[in-house]
Amino acid sequence: MTTPHHNAIVVLTGAGISKESGLDTFRDADGVWAKVGVEEVATPEAFARDPVKVHDFYNSRRRTLMKGTVVPNAAHAALARLEAEWPGEVLIVTQNIDDLHERAGSRNLVHMHGEHLKVRCQDCGAVYAWTDDLAVDSACLACGGTGGMRPHVVWFGEMPLEMERIYAALEGCALFVSVGTSGNVYPAAGFVRHVRQFTEAHTVELNLEPSLGASLFAEARYGRATEVVPRFVDELLSLAAEDAADFRRALLRR
Repeated sequence: MTTPHHNAIVVLTGAGISKESGLDTFRDADGVWAKVGVEEVATPEAFARDPVKVHDFYNSRRRTLMKGTVVPNAAHAALARLEAEWPGEVLIVTQNIDDLHERAGSRNLVHMHGEHLKVRCQDCGAVYAWTDDLAVDSACLACGGTGGMRPHVVWFGEMPLEMERIYAALEGCALFVSVGTSGNVYPAAGFVRHVRQFTEAHTVELNLEPSLGASLFAEARYGRATEVVPRFVDELLSLAAEDAADFRRALLRR
């Protein structure tokens, strides 16, 4: 067991936190993968086989994200407030490829599955912001080459980003919170087990309904993200005010 930093928090977020902002989840009955096959648009093989189709899919989702109607919700705002007011480190690890956490004010953030509003050059490796449509003949702003541009997203069969940083944070936290995740996408679904194996951290699931890994959490709250997340953040900030020196003990005696 690793002795956790006395007040470090890691928050994992999934599609459930952005659903109330108007973005589709991926694995719900009416989610993205019910409408289009993973193998058609979300693998390196799909991109090699039909790059136009893959670009069309991500261009559509990028345009949706840029609509003025898609804005951060109360759950995003609460996590930004937690980062701003918490007397210690708060790291948000998100599986989401939208920018709603940033727009809400979060700064200490890892997009483990990439970002809609960035692109990557397969030729030179450059990654940079991009808000327009992307096409097969789009030129890289770094090397000038064409034919090598792709969405900066992690496709099935590819390694998620910044895993070394994520695991180091998990092994040093006093609290691990999972928000809006299904619990069936690895490696993120295994984070709670990793925390339990290597630390004495408290673990909490905040979700619309129990995830596949719900039994692994020491505590759970179920309901809409815009309701349960702000309420939980309010509790955490109150606890810190009462006993910042021993946050974990304060958590357990609630």
